[in-house]
Amino acid sequence: MPGSELHYNRVARGLHWTIGILIILNLAFGILHDPLEDIVALMPIHKSIGFTVLGLTVFRLVWRIARPGPALPPEMPGWERLASHLTHWTFYALMFILPLSGWIFSSAGKWPLPFYGLFEIPKLAVDKSMPIVDIAHEAHEVLGFAWIALILLHVGAALRHHFILKDNVLIRMWRGAPGA
Repeated sequence: MPGSELHYNRVARGLHWTIGILIILNLAFGILHDPLEDIVALMPIHKSIGFTVLGLTVFRLVWRIARPGPALPPEMPGWERLASHLTHWTFYALMFILPLSGWIFSSAGKWPLPFYGLFEIPKLAVDKSMPIVDIAHEAHEVLGFAWIALILLHVGAALRHHFILKDNVLIRMWRGAPGA
């Protein structure tokens, strides 16, 4: 029965932590690239990580649909279940919107889109005169800061579940059952 497990499987946990770490790094790189531009070129790394997150998110979403995670604790109030589901699906939306918006406005720029120096990602057929470019740029910045707030909420909720409510919500994503 889907969702009857106590823990997420290894693939789901690996994707969660890998994508999570990449997102946090990328948000930091996005914020710090201007102040640190004379010291280190963060933007090529930022773009590469964005494309990595986009690719991993496609795989993660397919995996999540095919292998649903464990059910939330039955004693969890309805408002908390709703908040959990809304937060997780907002994360999925942002894992698509942020990389795609960055790809759109970067495609209109003069710089190439390198993927870790291995090859270049093709640019989309947009130019700076198109309204979608300005919308994508503004959305990328605003949603990036909103994502930081959402991550803090997510981490705070996980810690609340673990240390205050003492339920299994955090450990579902931390470690799996033997052989998981």
